[in-house]
Amino acid sequence: MAEITLGRTGIITDRNGFGALPIQRRDMETAVKILRMAYEGGFIFFDTARSYSDSEEKLGQAFEKIRDKIFIATKTAADTPEAFWADLDKSLSLLKTDYIDIYQFHNPAVCYKPGDGTDMYECMLEAKKQGKIRFIGITNHRPNVANESVESGLYDTLQFPFCYLASQEDIELVEKCERANIGFIAMKGLSGGLITNSAAAYAFMTQYKDVLPIWGIQHKSELEEFLQYFENPPVLTEEMFALIEKERQELTGNFCRACGYCMPCPVGIQISNAARMAQLIRRSPSAKLLTPSVQMMMNNIENCIECGQCIGKCPYELDVPSLLKINLKDYREILAGKIKL
Repeated sequence: MAEITLGRTGIITDRNGFGALPIQRRDMETAVKILRMAYEGGFIFFDTARSYSDSEEKLGQAFEKIRDKIFIATKTAADTPEAFWADLDKSLSLLKTDYIDIYQFHNPAVCYKPGDGTDMYECMLEAKKQGKIRFIGITNHRPNVANESVESGLYDTLQFPFCYLASQEDIELVEKCERANIGFIAMKGLSGGLITNSAAAYAFMTQYKDVLPIWGIQHKSELEEFLQYFENPPVLTEEMFALIEKERQELTGNFCRACGYCMPCPVGIQISNAARMAQLIRRSPSAKLLTPSVQMMMNNIENCIECGQCIGKCPYELDVPSLLKINLKDYREILAGKIKL
């Protein structure tokens, strides 16, 4: 097993963390089975959020009797003290626990600090004083907010997108967390499906001390893939490194990370799917991506009014309308057989 220590929290876990966003798509019985199978196979760190519909409830059903055997991180998107306390009480109730190991601000537009007038950080301190939370964390997709949170020294953990398509700035953020002894939780380790080699994704993470990736899992087959890494963790060999470099050459740059913060679109374009469709279909050819419903989704790109709202909300500063048009053109050429998969 490849254990890591999550910064100054002192939490020790395998380098495999369970991202519980996708299990909201499974029925209760199936989700509970997957969660228990994950625990029995070695997973002890589970990350969820109040905004992930019934994900917290599923964790509560699965782990109520073994709460002391696992670590739970959840999140609040609240921006007022009243909403903060309502979220925290609801999370504790659904998770069937009286404490949360890491309570995280969920992608706030600013870095909350004591005395900033919002009282949000003060809520975290009071919740910790009451024993309802153990550590204070923050998640983000905005590099400026993420960096500010690390520099503030106020947060025990940072959750941020990180995978082998990361930019140099992302890598520097990870290294900054290590120097500050702040736990780094890596979301989107498979870049929302663009990365299809989980062994390579895992091996890349091993270069960075105590980075904890949380893999989004909803199917037994996905879980089994990561369970094998407890006993046989992938190693960054020369061959693996060459594969990663090839993928970086092909994928880095102007691509959609599917974070979804550009949504909703005023004309109903499913941006987080449509703006990366050409890459997805090339990397994972599937008839499911060529169905009439998907074609209709892609054709809706023609209704783009170029209002610019998506550009303003994109944390990666992408030219989203242009990216959508490129993907529609490629998708249609794939349908017409002009581009062979």
